[in-house]
Order: sequence, then structure tokens, then C-alpha cells
Amino acid sequence: MGAALGKKWNNKIPVRFRLSAQRRSRCDFLQSSQIRVHLTPAASTVPPKFHPNEIKVVYLRCTGREVSGTSALAPKIGPLGLSPKNTGDDITKATGDWKALRITVKLTVQNRQAQTEVVPSASALIIKAIKEPPRDRKKQKNIKHSGSITFDEIVSIARQMLHRSLARELSGTIKKILGTAQSLGCSVDDHHPHDIIDEINSGVVECPAG
Repeated sequence: MGAALGKKWNNKIPVRFRLSAQRRSRCDFLQSSQIRVHLTPAASTVPPKFHPNEIKVVYLRCTGREVSGTSALAPKIGPLGLSPKNTGDDITKATGDWKALRITVKLTVQNRQAQTEVVPSASALIIKAIKEPPRDRKKQKNIKHSGSITFDEIVSIARQMLHRSLARELSGTIKKILGTAQSLGCSVDDHHPHDIIDEINSGVVECPAG
């Protein structure tokens, strides 16, 4: 009687809604299985807010006395609330003594105000001491700096770079500056820089104390 009644009701259900025995067992399994899905919240697209008294330091590479492109500055200083155009003008003013030289600029940002400081490298200091005329780096490539620099100027540059050097004594920093002068192609007192290094190692040339 029950089977006949079920068959009767089954005949009244449209064909598209009928489930085979295999499908019914699959649906029963899905209903009985304990599957838990943990939803994770979407990542926030809003940038974090900066504390007004928080100090941020940004280092940029630029060419002296050349206006930096706003498209290059915007991704680095835009999130800090700085104007790329005004910051580019400040960098151009700060690098007035380093015309056509590649140097590093340090920006200290606090409360949307930036202090610009030039952090020159050893090569930039040597090229500036040679006093070569400025050249167009877009037209002239692979420039060799064939000028001459005095040993006293090497010592002066080494004193400026001492706090950034890992050498224990000033003589070690002087050797590093001489190595940089050798790579640039310039001479020291009309001598090859490596000859000066050999004389320092042999004790012929005495380095001042730090």
C-alpha cells in the first residue's frame, strides 16, 4: 500500500524535479556532512592614518639642480601627505651646489612637513673636489674623470665619510676614498691612487689620527 502510494505521488512530480537514488544519497551526504566555511573580511583599501608627531625618513636619488619628475616622487611621498611639486622644488634648491651630479637626498617628514638634507656619496665628493665643468649626462655616457686631487682633500673627504664607514681608523676610510678615486679614473697629487695606498701600507705616507 505504501509503495503504491509513493509510486502514485512520484508519478505526479514532474520529471525534471525527480531525483534518482544516486542523487538522493549524494544530497543526504551533503546534508549530514559538517562542512564549516569561515568567511574572511575583505581587505581594507583605506591607507593607515599617520600620527602627526611620527617621523618618517625617505631617501631619494636625484640629479643636482634638476627638477625631479612629479610622477617619480608621487608614489614615494604622496602617502605621507606631501606635495610632489613643492617637494621637487625644495630638492632642487637644496642640491644647488651639486649640479649634474647624482646624489642622495634625505627627507625627514613630520606632520606633513619635510626637511631636505643632501647625503653625498664618496664619488660625488671627489668629483666636486676635482672641479670639472658640468656635463650633460644625457649626451655624454661613460665619463672618465681624469682630473687630479690633493691628498689633503682626500683626508677631508674621509673625515666627512667617517661616520658612514665601517673602518676602525681614519686610515682605513682614507684607503676607501683612494679606491673610489681609482675607480673614477682620477689621480692624487699626480700619482695613481693605488700607489698612495701601497705607501700607506708600507708606512711611507702617514695618515692623520681620527
